[in-house]
Amino acid sequence: MTPDAFSPDIILIHGAVHTMDPTRPSAEAVAILGDRIIALGSNREVSALSGPTTQLIDAGQGTVLPGFNDAHVHFLAGGFSLSNLDLREATSPADLARQLARFVSSKPKGGWVLGGDWDHERWPRAQGLQGPAPLPNRATIDPATPAHPVLITRLDGHMALANSLALKLAGVNRETQDPPGGVIVREALTGEPTGILKDAAQVLVERVVPARSAGEKIDAARAASNHAATHGVTSLTDVSADDDFGLYQAMLGRGELKTRIYAARSIVCWETLARASVRSAFGDNMLRIGILKGFSDGSLGSSTALFFDPYDDAPNNRGLVFDQMLPEGVMRERVEAADRAGLQVMIHAIGDEANVRILDLYQQVAQANGPRDRRFRIEHAQHLSSREVPRFGQGKVIASMQPYHAADDGRWCEQRLGRERSRGAYAFRSLLDTGAVLAFGSDWTVAPLNPLLGIKAAVTRQTLDGRHPDGWLPEQKISLDQAIRAYTYGSAYAEFAEAFKGTLKPGNLADIVVLDRDIYKSHPTEIDQARVVLTILDGKIIYRCG
Repeated sequence: MTPDAFSPDIILIHGAVHTMDPTRPSAEAVAILGDRIIALGSNREVSALSGPTTQLIDAGQGTVLPGFNDAHVHFLAGGFSLSNLDLREATSPADLARQLARFVSSKPKGGWVLGGDWDHERWPRAQGLQGPAPLPNRATIDPATPAHPVLITRLDGHMALANSLALKLAGVNRETQDPPGGVIVREALTGEPTGILKDAAQVLVERVVPARSAGEKIDAARAASNHAATHGVTSLTDVSADDDFGLYQAMLGRGELKTRIYAARSIVCWETLARASVRSAFGDNMLRIGILKGFSDGSLGSSTALFFDPYDDAPNNRGLVFDQMLPEGVMRERVEAADRAGLQVMIHAIGDEANVRILDLYQQVAQANGPRDRRFRIEHAQHLSSREVPRFGQGKVIASMQPYHAADDGRWCEQRLGRERSRGAYAFRSLLDTGAVLAFGSDWTVAPLNPLLGIKAAVTRQTLDGRHPDGWLPEQKISLDQAIRAYTYGSAYAEFAEAFKGTLKPGNLADIVVLDRDIYKSHPTEIDQARVVLTILDGKIIYRCG
């Protein structure tokens, strides 16, 4: 085709283009017309298509990839976190209280303090202390927050700390019973709440927190979308969208949405979509719905992930069955009915028993409803026994995983589970080798949104504390190409979108990220040093460094 036949809007040249398309894995240049890729090839071949209005962009030998697709994001929470209190770097309960005091000093009295993302596993243990790392309590933060109700979450979202004022407003006291699927942590002698609320117990206080206004939500969504663009994230699955789909529609209509969103609703509300005859992946290329999110257990960091055997550091605790699984059999009924209605299902499972329960449930539903392309997902798929790993490939269950968590949890996982049980943690290599599809994501705000951090974690298996320079459980390392594919094609496949995104090839959507270097030539430990210099969505530049 000659340049007279069409004129590309953008041509990227001098790039280390990695397409994630096995039929043409690499190129030097990409041509874009409208919202589509129209050509890939050598610099000479693609440059020859240039017309008088074509914008020529030199990639400077940097990596050119399909736009990253984050398979697991809490989108609005992420947007709020950009301006919320951030307690990730708190080094002790006392430091947490000091940071809280500074934060509330500029806030009107009576206003709720939320967010936080604290991590008690960062805090030093007392010398000779055995068992789990100590948790903060309301007595530590009450002096700092006498006039502000506080509900600050651990970074995994499965545990929160409330101050006395928040507990009082919620009516939570010594007489309050643990709700199904939750635990109110109590003082050993008095039975009074310490302020720590695990999983479903958080709802006891959350229900009295004032709802965010529409304006606050739009501001948060706008901030989240802009933040995603800076990291080359052009698509994502919002696993906690629920009623925010209309908000995203309004932003899309005003041209403010810079991120393609696959929006999930709670499995508890499956009938809302079914009654409207919505099926999986309904919508357009920017905004779709039709997937349902459920929970089977809690988290490892909060000691609420469900295991067959007790935690090594808490011998009376095997974790929690999430309240959505109760009474026994109700989740099976929901999934079977939702699947029969043509909806996609994803369920959070972290502990080994939780994963077995969901694999069994999916198998039973598939047998009951008959064959179809349903693409069941397990979110996290974090701790697996070797005998369960092949079931993902055999059952066509997508392992939707967050590799950055391996770098984080690897610091202390073996204290919780011991060396042998930990071998089943984040089994990327074993899952791929047995035919599973990996879809990578961040779990933002639980972890940073930046995909390069997750890709490095999957490739190196190094932990954040530097104690495993050759990798924690190094037999589970995967290649750079496999990690990027899980963050592009795999995540697109997980939302029924691989036919038009996730790979760079003619006819696909022009969603592209350009890095400042060729990470395929970098040492694996330097992957996260690369920076996004250009993000293209729908054939338009939405972020340019500098």
